[in-house]
Amino acid sequence: MTVTKEESGQEGADDNGGMSSESDGYVPSQRRLDRERHKRARARRATAIAALSTLVTVVVLYLVVVNAPGWPRTKETFFNGQYAREAFPKVLEGLWLNVRLLLICGAAVLVLGMLIAVARTLRGPVFFPLRALAAAYTDFFRGLPLIINLMIVVLGVPALRLQGVTVDPVLLGGTALTLTYSAYVAEVFRAGIESVHPSQRAAARSLGLTNRQALRHVVLPQAVRRQVPPLLNDLVSLQKDTGLVSIGGAVDAVRAADIIVGRSLNYTPYIVAGLVFVALTIPMTRFTDWVTARMDRRRAQGGAL
Repeated sequence: MTVTKEESGQEGADDNGGMSSESDGYVPSQRRLDRERHKRARARRATAIAALSTLVTVVVLYLVVVNAPGWPRTKETFFNGQYAREAFPKVLEGLWLNVRLLLICGAAVLVLGMLIAVARTLRGPVFFPLRALAAAYTDFFRGLPLIINLMIVVLGVPALRLQGVTVDPVLLGGTALTLTYSAYVAEVFRAGIESVHPSQRAAARSLGLTNRQALRHVVLPQAVRRQVPPLLNDLVSLQKDTGLVSIGGAVDAVRAADIIVGRSLNYTPYIVAGLVFVALTIPMTRFTDWVTARMDRRRAQGGAL
């Protein structure tokens, strides 16, 4: 049966939602226009409902808080504008220490965590002592509360009076943070290494690569790429926990707020310090969400992880 040009063009229009093969531009069908119009209307309706529900929630919470019996006293103690203006520049000055700790400790945590993860995944009986030590390290520091680890390192190391060992609370606090978070990051890296299919390593060996070369050039790149979102989450947590170094006397954002609170007996500086940390954390959190969503989309489309 012979198909005419007009019939072929009509079938192409029907199969492609109204697009004609003979026309230069895309001409959507009426059905598609109606469908898109309906989607836009649903999106506007959903946005309006979300905005209204958010407004109602905020108003209800505001009324509950401001009508509480102790609100006037709470407002004066925690939301005093005078002490907020006094604390803000000093908290920002102390925040620079937290940022430096995040950068230095974050790099150290990634390196140490990777080494521990590799040690835990080494094969062969000769590496058993190394695997056992790596497992004991992760078990111990994941189980030990961070605040106790900080107290032991920051307060205990100077008490030993060891020659050549620093007593700087900033360095000791950074060491404690690194010890704790490297245990968590090591498990993240180990999960990524073990998620790589054994066929990848076998293929690398069949091409003439040694075990070390296969681990470096084939396994680790895939493992790190897959574990980027949880690694970023650990860095977000590390960013907040840098404020705990203040227990050793280091003047960071938290300690700067604590000094003003101790002098004024007003807790507004704590609120200021908390809001500064939140403002510092939100961009990294949103970046983590974006990376996670991007990797999920690529995985759903069958792309490379």
